[in-house]
Amino acid sequence: MLEHPESKYRPFQPIGLTGRSWPDRAITRPPIWLSTDLRDGNQALFEPMRSERKLRLFQLLVKIGLKEIEIAFPAASETEFAFVRELIEGGHVPDDVTIAVLTQAREPLIRRTLESLNGAKRAIVHFYTATAKPFRDMVLKLSQPELTQLAVDSAIQVRDHATAHPETKWILEYSPECFTSTELEFARAICDAVVAAWGATPTNKIILNLPATVEVATPNIYADQIEWMHRKLAKRDCITLSVHPHNDRGCAVAAAELAQMAGAERVEGCLFGNGERTGNVDLVTLALNLYTQGIHPRLEFANINEVARVVADCTSLPIHPRHPYVGDLVFTAFAGSHQDAIKKGMAAQSNKAQWEVPYLPIDPADLGRSYNSIIRVNSQSGKGGVSYLLESAYGLTMPRRLQVEFSTAVQNYADSSGKEVSAQQIWSIFETEYLSTTRPVNYLEHLLYQTRELQGIELTLELDGEPLYLQGEGNGPIDALIHALKLPLIVQAYEEHSLGSGADAKAIAFVELSTRDDTGSYFGVGIDANIVTASIKAIVSGLNRGCREGRLRDLHTVWKDAFGHGAPHSPFAGMPAASRG
Repeated sequence: MLEHPESKYRPFQPIGLTGRSWPDRAITRPPIWLSTDLRDGNQALFEPMRSERKLRLFQLLVKIGLKEIEIAFPAASETEFAFVRELIEGGHVPDDVTIAVLTQAREPLIRRTLESLNGAKRAIVHFYTATAKPFRDMVLKLSQPELTQLAVDSAIQVRDHATAHPETKWILEYSPECFTSTELEFARAICDAVVAAWGATPTNKIILNLPATVEVATPNIYADQIEWMHRKLAKRDCITLSVHPHNDRGCAVAAAELAQMAGAERVEGCLFGNGERTGNVDLVTLALNLYTQGIHPRLEFANINEVARVVADCTSLPIHPRHPYVGDLVFTAFAGSHQDAIKKGMAAQSNKAQWEVPYLPIDPADLGRSYNSIIRVNSQSGKGGVSYLLESAYGLTMPRRLQVEFSTAVQNYADSSGKEVSAQQIWSIFETEYLSTTRPVNYLEHLLYQTRELQGIELTLELDGEPLYLQGEGNGPIDALIHALKLPLIVQAYEEHSLGSGADAKAIAFVELSTRDDTGSYFGVGIDANIVTASIKAIVSGLNRGCREGRLRDLHTVWKDAFGHGAPHSPFAGMPAASRG
């Protein structure tokens, strides 16, 4: 059993910021993005990426549009060092991309890190010192002044190297590690000291990165901390204020967004939130959140599936099917009410410039995703999902009352199988229910003729395999057919349209039937290249379904009563030969 929090855990207290401005602000432009997939993301993998996979991922990051990419911790191993050299010497770094490397604030490690960057056109040297009290007391065993001096000495070491190597555009980045657990006054003091040591100016800015190395509080408290620093840093105009939120509380995206509202200009993270423990903030989610607010993130995710595939291949980490924007199921609705709303929204969207489809905050097509998976059917689904799949996959648009009727058949199938039902399976159920019904009546052929006032029809059917010959006249082919059948059928509704396009398009007819002594109705469906034939098939389909559901009496008896007492399987034996088709 969990121990009561009061006995072990101390809640994080608000910092008491007054007059905070971030709650009234909105994000109006994208931040400066830095990807740390190749460094922070890589060190969190079961098996760190080898050079070829790191290069492939680096090329993807460039393709997406990232201009700052943290590529390694070169002092950590020869493998990391070699990868930095491979990118520089192999000419893999575009002129407009700045590579970044990370190091601890230790003189030999900084020296090795700087060595790895020889020949780079643009480079960020990122060093850090853990500043939170538990680290100072238990890990580093350094006082605040001692730790500040260590940070200042490290900044000076990088500054002196930069002065000696002007062929490279050098940028210094400093992180007070575990900033969120550090006393704010000390965090400000050590940052101000590093800024002064670097000699930052408005044209030669330093990056101050304020990481939620471990997420310890709600996002609003992080925003307060960022705004406090934003207000109080000594040379704010000489600083690019950056954040690096981790996701220990599951709030990294919110923390990053509120931090931008509080004054942060730059965000570090990984694609799809990879990183230590619960991961870094997810750059994809952040970027596409902006996009849905009408702000282009300056990152390109028009082929999100390719991005996901490359990242998964390189990291050997799967992407959750419910991951925002990219998961296999994020644009998928199973619930009937959701499906109905999406179907109606998609139908109405074509004439609207602004995206307003219920349940879909972003157009899947903007991410290179198709609409095929928006609606999928299982036992939780309703008529909207079923009809959407048939319409999108087969061009079949059903009348609304037919949607209701047919969804019951699909629901029964889904309940019995306990599985998702594909569009192909739904079409198969539709064929079985409406199109392949040949018992007890099977259509064979017909002939239309015209009298002075009426349309006539001669029809050849089979009743349980026995040929039947019918003749009738009416106001049109359907009316003539109803008269020929001599059954108590009423056509409640009729629709027809083309199925497909071009010369090979077929006609599909829907007929809603009822009987004079039955308050309910049921549908028949017919498909044929000829619209009249499709209509006849639809009525025969409805006839068979009416018999199956017990809405019509036994046809042998009905037709024997109507046409006389001929042979049981040939109820038209008594008809004149001239009346046969």
